[in-house]
Amino acid sequence: MADGAAKPDAAVVRDALGVGVAVGLSGFAFGVTSAGGGLGLLQTCALSLLVFTGASQFALVGALAAGGNPYTAAAGAFFLGVRNAFYGLRLSQLLALPRAVRPFAAQWVIDETTAVTLAQPTRRAARIGFTVTGVTLYMLWNLTTLLGALGAKAIGDTRAWGLDAAGPAVFLALLAPMLRTATERAVAGLAVLLGLGLLPVLPAGVPVLVAALAAPVALFVSGRRGPRDPQDLDEISKDRAKDTSEAEDKDEAKAMEEGR
Repeated sequence: MADGAAKPDAAVVRDALGVGVAVGLSGFAFGVTSAGGGLGLLQTCALSLLVFTGASQFALVGALAAGGNPYTAAAGAFFLGVRNAFYGLRLSQLLALPRAVRPFAAQWVIDETTAVTLAQPTRRAARIGFTVTGVTLYMLWNLTTLLGALGAKAIGDTRAWGLDAAGPAVFLALLAPMLRTATERAVAGLAVLLGLGLLPVLPAGVPVLVAALAAPVALFVSGRRGPRDPQDLDEISKDRAKDTSEAEDKDEAKAMEEGR
């Protein structure tokens, strides 16, 4: 990653804290929804501590609350969480963390930390953004999950307050700005149609699994017709330019190391 366009550390910390605090507070909604769906306090807190990916957590408790099969609910949550593995492939190149640190950092590879990290111009800024966002979000998410689970009885029926919709609303708010190309919008639109269309006819949790088929279908169609959309071409050009720049940086660093 080139170091030409440096960004002040204070600005990176400010942006990372803003994302961490804003999203971390929504853990309260998860705590209330989970407890209202029948999960115990320890089960609810364990999900936030160990799973720590909001969309998967809400999908799991939502399917269980709707009477879905536990295995189907877990499978839906798992497939939603698989996206974090792909985030990790990209972030491992940008952050270049020591091997001993990577297993611990992997716990924080989620939508928000990825978005903050990819927005940074330098490796130093990326590491700061990732760390501050991860620490802030992890601490707040787990704290507010605990508070939400404890306060669920006082709040009563979560559906009356609309808190059961908080998870999907937060996820959509995070997803919408990422849909930059026609292909990405097509995947999102097809997934919504599949999920909502099959909701009345399939068991809880299964529509989420079927909706995952939107990605390979849209990518297959896009591959057949070629990237004709100007935004698609622009994104491809940017990705290639970034990969070329990173390769040149690695070659330069290797040459300097050999020169020593």
